Amino acid sequence: DVVRNFYGVLLDVMQHASALGAKGRYQKLEPVVRGTFDVPFMARLSVGPTWRSLPPEQKRRAVQAYTRYIAAIYATRFDDYAGEKFEVLGQQQIKHGTLIKTHIIKSNGEPVAINYVVHDNDTAWQIRDIYLSGSISELATRRSDFANILRTGGIDGLIDSLNKKADDLQV
Repeated sequence: DVVRNFYGVLLDVMQHASALGAKGRYQKLEPVVRGTFDVPFMARLSVGPTWRSLPPEQKRRAVQAYTRYIAAIYATRFDDYAGEKFEVLGQQQIKHGTLIKTHIIKSNGEPVAINYVVHDNDTAWQIRDIYLSGSISELATRRSDFANILRTGGIDGLIDSLNKKADDLQV
């Protein structure tokens, strides 16, 4: 249900994309991302081993910046509606949760596989990772993308970078 609910909001945002504009799409998606995605888990894995030594305030700021970044990416990627459909195909138990298999059916009928790893974190079922084309882990991609920023600018550099990207994507 967590993926279906998320898709419901995405579809609504897409159908009203031009009226909402980039900022409006972001404003609709940000609270949904915060509730739907296990952003603290995603941030911890994306940052890597450094996470353990961070003070709580930096962790909080990193989670907040990561949430903004994810919401801004979705607001940018789903900025139009041309008859796309979302289909949940099924689920399968895996080592670290449940894999929800889905397709986005593009307006030309072409299916795009997007699979979600969801996990019950004792408060709610939340999305922990997304596999684009069925096999490319968003978390692994982010960790790779963030490694250089962390190496040169530390956690504050990453937080600043994520916030800047989120701001730039809303223009």
